[in-house]
Amino acid sequence: MSHTTESASLRFANLEDWSSTDLVAGILEGQFSAISAVQAASAPIAEAIDRGAERLARGGRLVYLGAGTSGRIATQDAAELPPTFNWPYERALSLMAGGEDAVFRAAEGAEDSEQLAIEALEGIGVNENDVVIALAASGRTPYAIAGVQHARAKGALTISIFNNSGARLGEVADIAVLLDTGAEILSGSTRMKAGTAQKAALNCISTGVMIRLGFVYRGLMVEMRPTNTKLKDRAAKMVATLTDTDYATAAEALATAGGSIKIATVMLLKSLDRGDAEAALAGVDGNLRRALQ
Repeated sequence: MSHTTESASLRFANLEDWSSTDLVAGILEGQFSAISAVQAASAPIAEAIDRGAERLARGGRLVYLGAGTSGRIATQDAAELPPTFNWPYERALSLMAGGEDAVFRAAEGAEDSEQLAIEALEGIGVNENDVVIALAASGRTPYAIAGVQHARAKGALTISIFNNSGARLGEVADIAVLLDTGAEILSGSTRMKAGTAQKAALNCISTGVMIRLGFVYRGLMVEMRPTNTKLKDRAAKMVATLTDTDYATAAEALATAGGSIKIATVMLLKSLDRGDAEAALAGVDGNLRRALQ
């Protein structure tokens, strides 16, 4: 008999009697199995990267759709894209059942509303260039299912991420990503290994898409926004690495380039001033690799 995220495992029936050491071991065991579940779904995840990058290259948006734990995990992934890849905030949207307040205060009843999802998607004008990623551990959340159906009808690429085999959410999406994590150490508590698996899958999809779009060069986050002291230092080190120059020279070029790692790199490697470096990048849609070729 297969176990779902709602199953109660006999193995953990006396969990409250376990020692703290055993509790840690049991919880971590679940985290390892979460990653195994993601690995088993590598084929649809890779498909999501390739097909998602095609849509976003046309100017589309990444739109995350979820409720409860799944929605909060999705919101985190969306929020990390602008500072990491300089991805526009208006192109990384998280639609959470219950609205933004539900990120911090549980509004679990909102997940039962199909209309809320449709209204949220209509509100942003979802279209054929968008990539909609819906998450629901159970795979039967009405908010997520209705959202996928509506977005797909509007021509968007729809990707579902869920943790129970045979779930409706997988049936209605273009790409179904099943993360079969099974029973939780705390029955039904999908913030545990189901949540870990969802986060890992989103890491793969969003990072993979950004790499396909050219937002990474030589394994470095060349689109990163150096908005604080730590990031300015990291940016200068990146420029120094990419241009094989010293830190001081890299930092000076970065300052001249207005904090842009890409512009500073082109300036140093091509011996250009800022204006010409900007023009060189603009001519190849900001792709650093192509600008340097």
